[in-house]
Amino acid sequence: QVQLVESGGGLVQAGGSLRLSCAASGRTFSAYSMSWFRQAPGKEREFVAAISWSGGSTNYADSVKGRFTISSDNAKNTVYLQMNSLKPEDTAVYYCAADLNPSRVHTIMPEPWTSWGRGTQVTVSS
Repeated sequence: QVQLVESGGGLVQAGGSLRLSCAASGRTFSAYSMSWFRQAPGKEREFVAAISWSGGSTNYADSVKGRFTISSDNAKNTVYLQMNSLKPEDTAVYYCAADLNPSRVHTIMPEPWTSWGRGTQVTVSS
């Protein structure tokens, strides 16, 4: 099992930027697929982006393509989500998730992802 801790959330004005971090610890995670999901109040958890740990494969939700970038730093055991041109509708709790299945990077439903962090709040004001 891998432990995940998110950080970097906060309050930002529309058009601004934030970078979220997800620090992984525990068993070796070199084979893990990693992802970011988000959940706004009263809404279901939705897929944002995913990356293979090698960084060779990425996947993005249409709503964030061109604005968000997912990346990984294997030496730091950390996955990042750079969020630019933020909009009020990006407001949500952002969760990091991991799974040993290398094909999981293409899975946009939350249920198959096996390890989750506790989330970090992102609030975008208009």
